[in-house]
Amino acid sequence: MPGKIDAPLNKKLQNVEWGEYKITELFEVRNTRCILARDVVLDSGNTPYLGAGAGNNATISYISYDENLLEEGPCIFIGGKTFVVTYQEHNFYSNDSHNLVLYVKNNKLKSKRIQLYICSCIYKSLKNKYSWSNSISYSKIQNDSVLLPTKNGEIDFDFMESFIAELETQRISALKAYLYITGLSNIDGGGGRLTEEEKHLLANFNNLKWGRFNLYKLFGKSTRGRRLKSADRIPGNLPFVTAGEAETGVSAYIGNSVEVFSKNTVTIDMFGSAKYRNYDYGCDDHIAVVHTENLSRYAAIFITSAVHKSSHNGQFNYGNNFYPKDADSLDIMLPVIHGQPDFNTMETIISAIHKLVIKDVVNYTDKKINATKNVVKNQ
Repeated sequence: MPGKIDAPLNKKLQNVEWGEYKITELFEVRNTRCILARDVVLDSGNTPYLGAGAGNNATISYISYDENLLEEGPCIFIGGKTFVVTYQEHNFYSNDSHNLVLYVKNNKLKSKRIQLYICSCIYKSLKNKYSWSNSISYSKIQNDSVLLPTKNGEIDFDFMESFIAELETQRISALKAYLYITGLSNIDGGGGRLTEEEKHLLANFNNLKWGRFNLYKLFGKSTRGRRLKSADRIPGNLPFVTAGEAETGVSAYIGNSVEVFSKNTVTIDMFGSAKYRNYDYGCDDHIAVVHTENLSRYAAIFITSAVHKSSHNGQFNYGNNFYPKDADSLDIMLPVIHGQPDFNTMETIISAIHKLVIKDVVNYTDKKINATKNVVKNQ
């Protein structure tokens, strides 16, 4: 969870007694079954399809596939090659048989909050041991242990439960404060309400007319940055974008003299993953930049989604990287009016979705804070 832990929680951590526990004594461990990306249609269903990436809780996409290959949640999922450790509440599919699933043996560990806490503990206990060149495996984890909070010689389940509840409350309170300061907490009032045009477009979305358009013809030649090795990066304030989902691909903030790309543009990484950038940035040579500077923000976000849908279908990987030439030949589907891209409709759709998402976030914060207050109060 991003952000600093406040003083009371820090003090709690400082007073914790830790004990070492063998992972296989706490969990039943096994490898996941493998479904290769080339064998599935991404975005074809509602079941998470997991990989070893750090972003989006390891979820690559949502698919429909053979139910006999489902992995059951809840469990702890470990990306075999990258050592990403996540809690998975629901059933899912996996893209690699080197990934691991951990199922609790002790009913006291079944709580979602406790397993979330243990995810963090497993990662912290073993992160210096495993890497891409020395990946975790079923055989290696048999000898691994994890440090957990201990009280009177036993695992302190109550501490883990209450700590995560308090951390949730802290984060959600900070989010609620942000929504209030930015005026988004009153999304039902004033400018937060859906306009009649927005309501109409959402209700008739399935009736929109769509057309196929080439990125090069729409926005000109895509460009890319230049390689800048980690060792050569000077600390600074410019976001530097590389391939990856963690932190939306921002791997560092640099002070080097590099080409600066404008905000309100779209980046596509070597795996075909597209992201909207609302800030100026630099990037390496594995990033293609689509120049949407002249569009409105919401229209550019719509374009980003259309690009991602076309480019991120498993066709690009370590062996077949996405490059600017691929962006120039990429076709995307867009709403049309008189045979041309209907940017006004795109803008209106994203505006409506933005309002609906913020409304859901506001409702979520209210419900979550009330629910976690009781847990914290009773500890």
